[in-house]
Amino acid sequence: MKKYLLGMAIAGIALMSACSQKETELASANLSETADPSKSIGTVKFYGLSDGKIKMDLKLKFAARADSNVAVHFHEHGDCGDMGENTHGHWNPTKEDHGKWDSGAFHSGDIGNIKLDSKGEGEVSITTDRWSVQDGDVKNIIGRGIIVHDGTDDYKTQPTGNSGPRVGCGVIESAK
Repeated sequence: MKKYLLGMAIAGIALMSACSQKETELASANLSETADPSKSIGTVKFYGLSDGKIKMDLKLKFAARADSNVAVHFHEHGDCGDMGENTHGHWNPTKEDHGKWDSGAFHSGDIGNIKLDSKGEGEVSITTDRWSVQDGDVKNIIGRGIIVHDGTDDYKTQPTGNSGPRVGCGVIESAK
């Protein structure tokens, strides 16, 4: 009887662990300096949630920009060449005005400002149904560029937020 109860307890714990794993990694991007792509400045991970939404965890470690704000946006193309200019403009599948995430109109790639601490570290997490990883879906984020701008997004200047030069870049790639 003890072996049976022990077996049931182990099976119950395993089942609860499996059920609590609500996140599945869908995609990621490694961010590098545009001036020197060999210098890593952060990572971005995208997770599928059980409710169908996608969660993004973005972490920056950008010592050169310590004690400042940087703006982050998804851009149309996943090509970091020419100091990030090959990513072209902001990704805006819904054709909305540029703005602040989750307040009125905003691009689906308007991530916003990230405050970096004295070590140049900062992070942001967003959960949304505005993104997809499905081929052919207008909301598909795979292959998009992620740009870190040197300035602060003012959330109103169209279409870019007056965010400054492109100092970091990465490409969103499907999880292997």
